Amino acid sequence: MSLHFNNYFKRIAIMSIFVVCFALLLMSNGTIENYDNQSKSEITKFAISFDPSIRSEPASGRVLLLMSKTNRFSPSENGTPIFGANVDDLNPGEPAIIDENVLGYPVKSLSEIPADSFYVQAYLNVYTTFHRSDGHTVKLHMDQGEGQSWRRSPGNLFSDPQKIYYDPQKGGTITLTMDKKIPPIPPPQDTEWVKNVRIQSELLSEFWGQPMYIGARILLPKGFNDHPEVKYPVVYSQGHFSRGIPGGFSEPSERNPEGNAFYQAWTSENFPRMLLVTIQHANPYYDDSYGVNSENAGPYGDAITQELIPYLEDKFRAIGKEYSRVLTGGSTGGWISIAMQVWYPDFFGGTWTFYPDQVDFRKYQIVDIYNDKNAYFIEHEWTKVPRPGSRRPDGNVTYTMEQENLLEEVIGDRYRSGGQWAIWNAVFAPVAEDGYPKPIWNPLTGEIDHEAAEWAKEHYDIRYYLENNWETVGPKLAGKINMFCGRMDNYYLNEAVYLLEEFLESTQNPYYAGRFEYGDRGRHGWSPYSRDSAEMYLEMAEHITKNAPPGEDTNMWKYEK
Repeated sequence: MSLHFNNYFKRIAIMSIFVVCFALLLMSNGTIENYDNQSKSEITKFAISFDPSIRSEPASGRVLLLMSKTNRFSPSENGTPIFGANVDDLNPGEPAIIDENVLGYPVKSLSEIPADSFYVQAYLNVYTTFHRSDGHTVKLHMDQGEGQSWRRSPGNLFSDPQKIYYDPQKGGTITLTMDKKIPPIPPPQDTEWVKNVRIQSELLSEFWGQPMYIGARILLPKGFNDHPEVKYPVVYSQGHFSRGIPGGFSEPSERNPEGNAFYQAWTSENFPRMLLVTIQHANPYYDDSYGVNSENAGPYGDAITQELIPYLEDKFRAIGKEYSRVLTGGSTGGWISIAMQVWYPDFFGGTWTFYPDQVDFRKYQIVDIYNDKNAYFIEHEWTKVPRPGSRRPDGNVTYTMEQENLLEEVIGDRYRSGGQWAIWNAVFAPVAEDGYPKPIWNPLTGEIDHEAAEWAKEHYDIRYYLENNWETVGPKLAGKINMFCGRMDNYYLNEAVYLLEEFLESTQNPYYAGRFEYGDRGRHGWSPYSRDSAEMYLEMAEHITKNAPPGEDTNMWKYEK
């Protein structure tokens, strides 16, 4: 009886302990859940506004919050945190809220920022509303002469750096006021050697629904003003928006009394006389247009060849014939130079193309957009391997495809970052229903849209275009293609160059009769020509002379002694 009684109370005790523990567990879970809900609703946020004294009218654009542990901000693939949110018709003094729901990079949410002291700064990248001729209305940043750079674009608003202590769990609101405006950039001035041109393009203005401009910087040959009867061939140097002097021409100065090597060659008595032109075609997506007609960016190819170049050649006494126009450029400019030669084969007489952006979309950097499922990862049964976006020549990866794309998405969604992937998608992809570029892949996940990729192939894949049109375009390109690339290009662009070379070497009737040269460990920027060298221009002069039509007086541009 006693044993039974003891067992009974043992059972009661065990059951009581279980009930108490269960109750405590429920209470604990409830407490954690309540804490989570509380923390989510009280994450410290930022309220960012602009002062009426610097802008009195409402503004649309992208509000950007920069955070750094020092007073130097470096929003980049491996840099300091940045967060971005769109605003539409934000009134002066009205706050734009940056909270835990706003996407950031490399930290995705303010809730993941650890409690610490930070310097913070805010920017507003101001958008212009465009009513395009295709019926779409879009808001994009209008270049203001800076080359599509939000941190130095005139009219953009910003605040001074401010040191704060940020604790995401503290709650409340930190206010920042943008009371500074980036001033206008003075226009470049003409000199004895360099002239500047800026014209309104009718074609681009019609497309964008407001005045649009393109321009150029022109390096004159020695004796240009002394020989008004002479007409000249032209080298069109393509690339990013640049306020520099074409060719890297550097006149004598206190630091360099003799000028650089290119100056010495260009101004020497026996150097071939020609015009060297860099084209400026910054646009609402990037610091250049890629020099072709685009459904999103507009008819830049036609604007350059039908409006700007005829104006330049008339004003500066160019020969104005196909054989007398040659192209060059590297990277972005490399793609432009080969693309303009391919799509305007009767207009240009040859190209010296260096480390071009992807000339075959089976190697879109290293992504095959036609067959791969995801741009950011190579997926296996149990693993996902990140795709690199940049490497050092020794093979070490600098950052991944995902990193670079996510950074751009934070700076400006719908391909409004002003960055590299933004312009590629704007140029190569069709227009989406909302009027912005249709994503070739989802910028957040990397999932490829093969319908958009096929559209890109049919319109802008250079190798594919040549392979399918060689019978008609080949005779116009024979002997005109010179391409140079490092085998350890930082962005893997050599991979697509190999594929283009493979096709061109297989051509017949006619054989392409050009050349490809590679630097064995050459990085992005590799060239067989030494810096400041005039050797390439001597080759071009020889090429122009050799391809001049019978009876053409090619001595006219060399001057009589």
